Amino acid sequence: MQSSAIEMIFTSQNIMRLLEGLLVTARIAFIAILISTFTGILFGLLMTIKSRMIKGLCRLYLETFRIIPVLVWLFIGYFGITAAFNIHLEGEVIAIIVFILWGTAEMGDIVRGALESLPRHQSDSGKALGLSFWKLYRYILIPQAVRRMLPATINLATRMVKTTSLVVLIGVVEVLKVGQQIIENARFTVPTASFWIYGFIFMLYFTMCYPLSRFAKKLEAKWSS
Repeated sequence: MQSSAIEMIFTSQNIMRLLEGLLVTARIAFIAILISTFTGILFGLLMTIKSRMIKGLCRLYLETFRIIPVLVWLFIGYFGITAAFNIHLEGEVIAIIVFILWGTAEMGDIVRGALESLPRHQSDSGKALGLSFWKLYRYILIPQAVRRMLPATINLATRMVKTTSLVVLIGVVEVLKVGQQIIENARFTVPTASFWIYGFIFMLYFTMCYPLSRFAKKLEAKWSS
């Protein structure tokens, strides 16, 4: 009986729908991670500039995205900004923008921490050689900081993948939304559908995130020794 119920849920059509939803999840996360990595590096460089005004603005931006939950930003973008400016943006586009802004803030702080943890004589030596600001960072500081910030960057990517589950609340048809639709259609014929579907979604997220988490831990252990 249980076996037939599972077969009713996990038809080839439902599995394909779940995988297509997972592709939406992966697309949002991948685009946001890729762009926020570059913008976050630039933001991190700005945070190291010795200017109270620039540091204050950077800190305000960072704390704004740390204090206010990502879900609130999704609602502000999808329901607030689109209505205020009378524009139409798809939920997926809003999600990507919000995740890029959030990722930029978090990545920038990772870069700042990695750069500031380098010994002072590294930058002093570069300045003594007559290197400009950008050359100093490009050839001396950033290459050394990469090893320190890579594990934290991978952990941030894992967090962003997991947090994409929130986009279901602004109408994006990703893997969680597809799962809810399947459960709704099967709730009368298979009362335990939610257990099996959410269990399968759990395995999908685990398959995506666990390798990244293990890789980050191995890097951290290797480079800290």
